[in-house]
Amino acid sequence: MWREALPSGNGKLGASVQGGIQEETVLLLHSELWHWGRKDELPDVSHTLPETRRLMDEERYLEASWHLSRTLQAEGYASRLSSRFPLAALTVSMNCERAFRKYRRELDMDTGEVQVRWQEGSRSYSRSLFVSRADDCIVYELEGRELEEAGTAQATGAADKPLLAGTVGLRFHPGDRVREDEEFSALKLSVTVRAEGDYLLYSGRNDDGQDFGAVLRLIRVTEEPIQVGSSADGALSEKLHFQTSGKLLILVKMFAAGEREQEWARLKQELAALGSDYGTLLAGHTALHQPLFRSAELDLDDAADDGRSNEELLLEAYEGEAPTGLVRKMWAYGRYLFISGTSEDGSLPFGLYGLWGGDYRLIWGHNMANENVQMMYWHAPVGGLSRLNQPLFRYYNGLMEDFRDNARKLFGCGGINIPAGTTPGNGVPNQIVPVIMNWTGAAGWLARHYYEHYQYTGDRQFLLEEALPFMREALRFYEDFLVLDADGQYTIYPSVSPENTPENFMPRDGQQLAHPMPTAINATMDIAIIKELLQHVIEASRTAGIHSGEIPRWEAMLERLPSYILNQEGAVKEWLHPAFEDRRNHRHLSHVYPVFPGQEVTREEQPELFRAFETAVHQRQLGAQSGWSLAHMSSIYARLGDGERALECLDILARSCMLNNGFTLHNDWRNMGVCMSMPAAPVQLDANLGWVNAVQEMLLYVSPQWIKLLPALPARWTRGSIHGWCIPGGSLSLAWDRTTGTFQAELTASRRITTKLQLPEWITACKLHSRKDSSLVWSAADGGYVLELEAGGKLVVEQTAFGK
Repeated sequence: MWREALPSGNGKLGASVQGGIQEETVLLLHSELWHWGRKDELPDVSHTLPETRRLMDEERYLEASWHLSRTLQAEGYASRLSSRFPLAALTVSMNCERAFRKYRRELDMDTGEVQVRWQEGSRSYSRSLFVSRADDCIVYELEGRELEEAGTAQATGAADKPLLAGTVGLRFHPGDRVREDEEFSALKLSVTVRAEGDYLLYSGRNDDGQDFGAVLRLIRVTEEPIQVGSSADGALSEKLHFQTSGKLLILVKMFAAGEREQEWARLKQELAALGSDYGTLLAGHTALHQPLFRSAELDLDDAADDGRSNEELLLEAYEGEAPTGLVRKMWAYGRYLFISGTSEDGSLPFGLYGLWGGDYRLIWGHNMANENVQMMYWHAPVGGLSRLNQPLFRYYNGLMEDFRDNARKLFGCGGINIPAGTTPGNGVPNQIVPVIMNWTGAAGWLARHYYEHYQYTGDRQFLLEEALPFMREALRFYEDFLVLDADGQYTIYPSVSPENTPENFMPRDGQQLAHPMPTAINATMDIAIIKELLQHVIEASRTAGIHSGEIPRWEAMLERLPSYILNQEGAVKEWLHPAFEDRRNHRHLSHVYPVFPGQEVTREEQPELFRAFETAVHQRQLGAQSGWSLAHMSSIYARLGDGERALECLDILARSCMLNNGFTLHNDWRNMGVCMSMPAAPVQLDANLGWVNAVQEMLLYVSPQWIKLLPALPARWTRGSIHGWCIPGGSLSLAWDRTTGTFQAELTASRRITTKLQLPEWITACKLHSRKDSSLVWSAADGGYVLELEAGGKLVVEQTAFGK
């Protein structure tokens, strides 16, 4: 199935290899190909906000929860999220005269190549594919050769037969299920396939009236004769026949919108201009792909040399612990998926299915900003992939007019309101239910990514032109939305803690409802997001030397935000208002935002409050979790300094929500009771990228105030190294071996760095080596060192053995 395929991509085009020897299928996707959405004009229903608040003041919470959503529905508003869908399926069919042996299907993450190899009788075969970043096309080579040791081939006459014989085609992909609905039938009937010599021309028509399609070129690579012909078994099954004793090269280019005849002509010209040597084409792609993939390096217990297959590693994980080789491979794989699923230039942000979804209405296939989008970008700054943040910013910047309309027409506020779910060109509300409509935190949460990008890159132009304008728009909304109570403190309502319902509003009859009553007052997450946003806007404005007249007002707003509250067990409450009781049987951990992904609360500066957040995490129940929430929880435990529990979360994720190809799933597909149960287990690659971040959090904590080395190192990771990981203003490499007590960390500054440095507890004595101006002074009050590095400076901290 498509969800078991091996993926390749260049950020714009995706290809995933599935199927077998006799018929291999390569699913083709284009990042800009979406359909079946609807964007209605948003009516002005801002009058509902005071009405909703009045209902909440009267404690008619359920009625209040639905008031905005039902008003929109009564107005006939019915915007709908669009979905990515497969452009086509490339098929290669070959006869199998002998039973296969030594079959391998592998992905080389360092090059982006998917290769299939096998032997059949006296012959060996291979199929190799990558999606070129340099030439924006699919490059696919087929090769067959005689085995040198085959002494019987001549006698049997096999050598007289062409090594490669079969067909290649482009066809409409059927999707996951049989469908007879009108929109699907119209799409399928719009497809045409035409052969022109050694070209195949494929196209369909999208629901916007635009054509989409692809052109395939079949190329003779060697001097041996090749026969190419076409057959048409119907409009959707036209294929090119081939037989040759040499190699074949298949090149495919795609378009997402246009007029098919014009686009076919253009792509034919582009394909004709490309070279025919696979190695040369691969070299051009690799020159762009490898710097991204190698931007950060990780080795764990020599796991880099672990050559076991995914299946072997997963079998060991099922015994209880994910082998270190799997941990490292999944860290690398998440990064590979990310750089293959988005790109700096003209790309959309990474999606929940990357560029490899195989159905026409993918469940949760949109860009969801109440957890998923953010999780997929947490890892990027430390991993040296900040440049790939640009599609995220470009996407949300491009929808600002919709977001301003949302703020004004839904709530009567200035600034911006970002719905949790959006798709390209559609930033108006699309999920008209309280759990989405009444949550206002998306813009503030996304603003964190804007400011963090500046912190890591030091790009002052980005700060002035993108980060600060976006953050100020997000803050302007809250300036109008927040309400002062009788004590002079802000009340935030309606307020939602994604996607939870307070325990005292859950159905008492056991009826299963997704979101019975999520609308509350003063959700802890909302307070944390607003506080962080205010702090970042103030800090950024001072850095930029602008908005000085507004800073006192923003500082006064900070003072009016309520403090976090603890429940009877000493855990931070999810909602501050006493009318709403904590519900622990849930996958989201939104109220832990001040510890992670935020950095407001640390053990060093607020130890009691930090322990209260720790207690809140421990109260969450395992059976309510999902694939992505296990990855999220792993990062939280790493922030808490608990490497054992952080790694345990990844252990559970590996044995419950992971397929053989490494794709992560929303829930346990075997229904083994490990996490929440659903009839389907959708692919959700956010957990793949959350895994990357969790591993990084265990080995490095970075904030403007602190750099903590190996802050949550699990006991199983006795030795390892990282290289080229990023910190704000520089980079970091380190190596450790707990068995010998050796440790070395090297910090390099690209601009001035002033921070505190915390070493692992087992470092008992160390030597310092520095280049240029640097200083490292012990601070007993904080339990760390005060570090200062000038631009171009380098500091090496080294322990050669225990106590030496």
